[in-house]
Amino acid sequence: MSAPDGSPVGTERSIGQLFASATAEMSALVHDEIALAKAQLKQDVKKGATSGGAFTVAAAVLVFSLPMLNFALAYGIQAWTGGHNGQGGWSLGWCFLLSFAANVLIAGLLALVGVIFAKKAKKSKGPQKVAASMKETAGVLQKAKPHPRPETPAIEDRAPAAIEAVARSSS
Repeated sequence: MSAPDGSPVGTERSIGQLFASATAEMSALVHDEIALAKAQLKQDVKKGATSGGAFTVAAAVLVFSLPMLNFALAYGIQAWTGGHNGQGGWSLGWCFLLSFAANVLIAGLLALVGVIFAKKAKKSKGPQKVAASMKETAGVLQKAKPHPRPETPAIEDRAPAAIEAVARSSS
C-alpha cells in the first residue's frame, strides 16, 4: 500500500517530496484558475454573440424585407381604407409611409434587445476577478520565505544517520 505520492504508508516524506507536492498542487491551482477564466470568458462571449446576433437580425429585417413588405403593406392599407371598391381610399404615398414606419418599429425592438444583452455582457467582470485572484496568488508566492524548523531532540528509535541526513537536506 502506498500514499498518493507513491511513498510507502507510514514513512515520513522528505523536504524534496513535500516541495514537489506543493509545486504540483500550486500548478493544479493555476491550471484551475485558468480554466475558470476561460469558462467565464466563454460565457461573456456568448452574451456578446447574442447581442451581435440581435443587431444583425435587426439590420437584415430592415434591409431585406423593406421592399416586399412595403409594397404589400402599402397596397393592403390602401385596400383597407376603401381603395378596393372604387371609392379612392388613402393615397399610395401615405400607405407606403405607414408600411415603412412598421418596419422601423420592428427593427427598433430588435435593436433594443441587442442593447440589453450588450449591457449584460459589459457588466460581467468574471475574467477581471480571476486575473486579480491570480495576481494575488503570485504576490503571496513571491513573498513566501521558508520557515526554519525547530530542532527536535533525537528520538531513540531513529538512527543518528537518518537524523543527520534529514538535517543536511533541510539546510
